[in-house]
Amino acid sequence: MGQSGLVATVLSSCPGRARALLCARFRSAPFPDCRPVPGVPVLAAEPPVSRARSRRSSVRSRVLGVAATALAITALTAGSGAAAPVTAPAAGDGAPGQGDPYFPLAGNGGYTVRHYDLDLAYDPSTRRLDGHAAITARATHGLRAFDLDLSGLRVTGVRVDGRTAHWTRHGQELVIEPARTLRRGAAFRVDVAYGGVPEQVTDPDGSPDGWIATDDGAFVAGEPQGAMSWFPSDNHPLDKASYSFEITVPSGYTAVANGVLTSRRTSRGETTFRWRQSRPMASYLATATVGKFDVQQYTTRSGIPVYNAVDPREAKGAAPALAKIPDILDWETKLFGPYPFSAAGAIVDHAPDVGYALETQTRPIYDRAPDVGTVVHEMAHQWFGDSVSLTSWQDIWLNEGFATYAEWLWQEQHGGRSAQASFDHYYALPASDGLWAFPSADPGDGAHIFASPVYTRGAMTLQELRDAVGDRAFLTILRTWARDHRYGHGTTAQFVALSERVSGKDLATLFHTWLYTAGKPARP
Repeated sequence: MGQSGLVATVLSSCPGRARALLCARFRSAPFPDCRPVPGVPVLAAEPPVSRARSRRSSVRSRVLGVAATALAITALTAGSGAAAPVTAPAAGDGAPGQGDPYFPLAGNGGYTVRHYDLDLAYDPSTRRLDGHAAITARATHGLRAFDLDLSGLRVTGVRVDGRTAHWTRHGQELVIEPARTLRRGAAFRVDVAYGGVPEQVTDPDGSPDGWIATDDGAFVAGEPQGAMSWFPSDNHPLDKASYSFEITVPSGYTAVANGVLTSRRTSRGETTFRWRQSRPMASYLATATVGKFDVQQYTTRSGIPVYNAVDPREAKGAAPALAKIPDILDWETKLFGPYPFSAAGAIVDHAPDVGYALETQTRPIYDRAPDVGTVVHEMAHQWFGDSVSLTSWQDIWLNEGFATYAEWLWQEQHGGRSAQASFDHYYALPASDGLWAFPSADPGDGAHIFASPVYTRGAMTLQELRDAVGDRAFLTILRTWARDHRYGHGTTAQFVALSERVSGKDLATLFHTWLYTAGKPARP
């Protein structure tokens, strides 16, 4: 098949009804989300585009131990695409991190989460958030203590399986000691009551992340660490769970989360929105965005319910791209296989200081009116990044390179330049350009995971793969990757192995050159 034929989500101050409910519960450019990186120049050829983490005395040593372990992991697994789990430093204590080499304290050890039930109340006039998180989990070994990730907000109480638990705060770590040791394999429930004015997280690249207050609500986007700014979680993509949200806001505001809207009720000047995301979701993909939105709801020809929430100031600019959502869904389904979720849509906010979009699961969030290419990119992430998730942040090219390549294919199939022409355009950039600053699968640290080598060089890698194996095998590789890792995780090593198995070719040199070798690759 030729190129032109390639088909391709302090209780005391909690308002009204929400207060009663919470208290009762507790008692029982070419890169839509690419962010600028210090020291790595933006591509010269095009302007930057918005882009689309008595044991109290031992906690410091535990944290330092995890950081040291992560450094060792970086040295031992550089280029492998796999993350090694952190071993809990003391028997019966869950580790305060998943061992990610770029974000050592992201996530936690000793348990896996099954479900998050988040009950939130937000007042845009005071910017206060009050919350109750009911977290259902399973212990992976016996636990005398375990951590959740939560930054800034004041905790007012913690229970484990209905019993009051001892807890302490150490930076982003909420360290919890249950009244009874949790047995290995035991299911358990943690209830955390908390509140305050959320503090947005500043990422290693300097960009804002998490719960970001706006002039009419909040823009909520969590990649890579921001989920901890608004709810306690196991904040790493390795631990995915289902979610339910109950969000209470003053009447006249809309609260938008992931998945399907199951109910909306107004009483005594407040409106409560209930959302449910039944498919597994990484914490950074959760949202609970609040604003004065215009809402549009419909069902596509293929039966997918679409919910769009648009700030009126962005409505005119957003309309052309949002109108394409059904076509984009159908086209990407032909490319990648069945759409992995039961709902779709968009949140278009007016948040000019944010500077990026994010593929929040089922319903990407945009800081301003997006163009069609940006919507194509963020919708492609529903397969690559949301359904098939990272094992380590080092492997983020598996998200961003794939979504960028989807943009190239859309252009190719809709009257624009071919993917090969896009490749050639970027390959013409000089060796001194920021595109060649580091290889796609080895950004080096968390400050560089949203830079152009991850996005564009990642997409260029896929074009080289397509050239090497042919269109039919290439499309089979994409579909098989999305199918075999659906609702799970993947690594670069697994993708390389799949590509070789499907194509029957030795692709070691291609992938080593484009994913792990510094500098501009030579071409025959």
